[in-house]
Amino acid sequence: MKAFVTGGTGFVGAHLVRALRAQGDAVTCLVRSPAKAQALGWADVRLVRGDLDDARALRDGCTGVEVIYHVAGRISARGLDEFMRANRDGTANVLEAAAEQPPRRFVLVSSLAAAGPTQPGAPVDETRPPSPVTPYGQSKLAAEVLVRAMAFPWTIVRPPTVYGERDREVLKLFKLARLGLAPVFGDGSQELSVIYAGDLAAALVAAAAPAAANRVYYAAHPAATTSRALVRAIGRAVGREPRVVSLPAPLVRGLLWTIGSVAHLAGRATLLSSDKAAEFLAPAWTCRPDALMRDTGWRPDTDLETGLRRTAQWYRKEGWL
Repeated sequence: MKAFVTGGTGFVGAHLVRALRAQGDAVTCLVRSPAKAQALGWADVRLVRGDLDDARALRDGCTGVEVIYHVAGRISARGLDEFMRANRDGTANVLEAAAEQPPRRFVLVSSLAAAGPTQPGAPVDETRPPSPVTPYGQSKLAAEVLVRAMAFPWTIVRPPTVYGERDREVLKLFKLARLGLAPVFGDGSQELSVIYAGDLAAALVAAAAPAAANRVYYAAHPAATTSRALVRAIGRAVGREPRVVSLPAPLVRGLLWTIGSVAHLAGRATLLSSDKAAEFLAPAWTCRPDALMRDTGWRPDTDLETGLRRTAQWYRKEGWL
């Protein structure tokens, strides 16, 4: 199969490219930095230099491929407009290029954030209407709307929290756990779905199956956890029993407002801002992978303890931890 991947040098994208190469697919990647791609050892990957605003590069990447995996996007920005320009308008640009020679499948990597938070003990499935609570989630949902309007076959995959090798966000929790600290929002009872990056890559590959056409799916490990259990598991992965520090809701809101305000004044994007309070303090972010498992035969093989242990080993090997 011939595949085109946007965001291939990013965290999730690099795992996806590895999975595609492992099954012998011919992979083309849109990259802003060929040097970064070459550092990943991609001797057999065709590189197209450009970004989501480069119509020529997008046409080049989309030409003659069977499956397009749109992974690229922003997870931090200075506001809704910036999120929309990257996640909605960037998706529109890829779709416009793809429409010139329609692929067999267009796979969009969206997010559980597009659906919105859930309630404890009630993981969301594909039948619940989306209700995002952050600008990021709104921008991912806007991208989904564009994809669903296309005439060629598409599949949308909404992962929850993703962890694994090369991730720099959950890495922060590993570093704190190594110091003996494990902060949690509220009392640590927030329920979470998570997925190991290698399993997510396999899910994205499976999403190109015929039975998955024109469907929205959640890709997660079936076993949910809590924020308190997660940070403790990270502690075990680094060989520590960290002290769990509960951050009360008023303190969380104050910290997010302060950090976001400072970043705004400095003209910098940040993951921590006042509009994230609704996300960080929600009672649950959980989803059901049943439909994707049923339709494609995909199975998330990596349990949390195993995945965190592998991740910690990789961080140590690469000098990240």
